[in-house]
Amino acid sequence: MVKSMTGYGKAVASLETGQLTVEIRTLNGKNAEISIKSGLLPKDKELGIRQKIANNLYRGTIDVFLTWDPNASETARLINLELAKAYSIQINTLAKELGCWPIPSSGSQDLLSNILRLPDVVDSQRQDVITEDNWPIVDAAFDAALEAVNKYRSDEGKVLYDDVTSRIRNILELEDEVESYEQQRIDAVREKLMKNLQEVSLSPDKERFEQEIIYYLEKLDINEEKVRLRQNCHYFLDTIDGEEFPGKKLGFIIQEIGREINTTGSKANHALIQKAVVRMKDELEKMREQSMNIL
Repeated sequence: MVKSMTGYGKAVASLETGQLTVEIRTLNGKNAEISIKSGLLPKDKELGIRQKIANNLYRGTIDVFLTWDPNASETARLINLELAKAYSIQINTLAKELGCWPIPSSGSQDLLSNILRLPDVVDSQRQDVITEDNWPIVDAAFDAALEAVNKYRSDEGKVLYDDVTSRIRNILELEDEVESYEQQRIDAVREKLMKNLQEVSLSPDKERFEQEIIYYLEKLDINEEKVRLRQNCHYFLDTIDGEEFPGKKLGFIIQEIGREINTTGSKANHALIQKAVVRMKDELEKMREQSMNIL
């Protein structure tokens, strides 16, 4: 089943000191472009996680976010109380020397807030959030997030599949319409040539005239384009149904379909065929946009 490259997955690892949230967001991309936007993941685990993500998601622009929400007791331990007291004593001493003592009660809250912002009062380093002991829990959260992403991608893929295959069938129907105008086109070409000859008062040899008609129509013949267009459309349907990750190949097939449609248009020389070609181009452009997101 076709998958989209757009996806989202989230999972939570409940650790002794708090909760670690793993979020994975994906968009379309040529290869697996993985970006881990967090310093929480230990360096010795990063390579394995990248490989796990690449194996599961295969391709796309992939952003990984880790968010740490510590328990209340853990948050309290992050404050260096002794250092905060030392800063407070120094500030009070300075206030006395500058004649600003006592500090108004209205400014106590601001003073406390400013002390917490001073260097090393609050330990923001959390390298020990993920340890060897809790790694299996964190690793399982990555697995759960990846599973959620793949489900999202599968759901989106069903929508993409229905859309692009319906447009391929529309192109095939329009090609049948083009074929139905073939006799009209031949008659129109013949009538136009006869009219031009009559305007200059010429009476051509009938046999020679037919030869010229055949020669002219051969230049405008679109039979090969019709055959190749149909073949490529069926190849598209076979590929999207038969391959696990058909996205890149579908892009190449769409290019070939576009080439045949353009050549048909350049040879059309018939208003109704031109209209059908324009509609085919519209369907193809919408397919192209959608297929860029197919895995």
